[in-house]
Amino acid sequence: MDATVALSRSNPLILRLRHGPDLDAGDRALLADFSKFNRNLEPQQDIVRAGDVAAGVHLILEGFAFRYKLIDDGQRQIIGLLLPGDFCDLQSVVLGPSDHYIAALTACTVADIPQERIDSLVFRDSRLARALWWATLVDESILREWLASMGQRSADKRIAHLFCELLLRQQLVGAAGEHDCPLPLTQPMLADILGITTIHVSRILRDLRLAGLIQLKDRRLNIPDVGRLRTFCDFDPSYLHLIRTPDHEAGGNGLRIGSQREI
Repeated sequence: MDATVALSRSNPLILRLRHGPDLDAGDRALLADFSKFNRNLEPQQDIVRAGDVAAGVHLILEGFAFRYKLIDDGQRQIIGLLLPGDFCDLQSVVLGPSDHYIAALTACTVADIPQERIDSLVFRDSRLARALWWATLVDESILREWLASMGQRSADKRIAHLFCELLLRQQLVGAAGEHDCPLPLTQPMLADILGITTIHVSRILRDLRLAGLIQLKDRRLNIPDVGRLRTFCDFDPSYLHLIRTPDHEAGGNGLRIGSQREI
């Protein structure tokens, strides 16, 4: 197998960015170099703390992480989930000290990329700059979709929509099957994401299981009929802005994904 193809099938950042602006083999090799700056974190260990001045950029290589805000009374609101191939804080050099926390949800491998390394690539290569900009803009689009869910979708559809999103986002980096994916979220975490009580989460999960829409076992989500769940929650993946869609050869996960509205 060609080394470039093997690299594209194993590196989550490259797998994610191949759905954005076009990159050549040289670009992919430069991005793969980010992985050498890695360290391991334990669950609940902070990656970034509010008020921190960033010395670099953090990239999730393995595991799940999450963004959260602490409200004055100590309540936690989870405002984003970070999966393999996601940058935590590309915007930090522009915005300065962080206004929120980022922590490992599961055991994680994180790349700590020096800011000068990011700058050297962005300023020398407009394709890479566009790709990293695309990644940041997609993160903002996901946040907008979450806000729309909080304001307009019923709680059961909020959870179903989140599950559809997590399945697809993991499929895009080769971390999920056609119908199933890791789901390390506890019920209290789902409550903190969705703005409802843990008891309400438990009832909704029960109802979704009884309706045959989902199965949960051993920290994995199984969706027997993905199309049915998407129809239930009106899931439209266009907010993920997949400029280019993967096929089973390039994606490495045995999936063939069609147009944004038909995947």
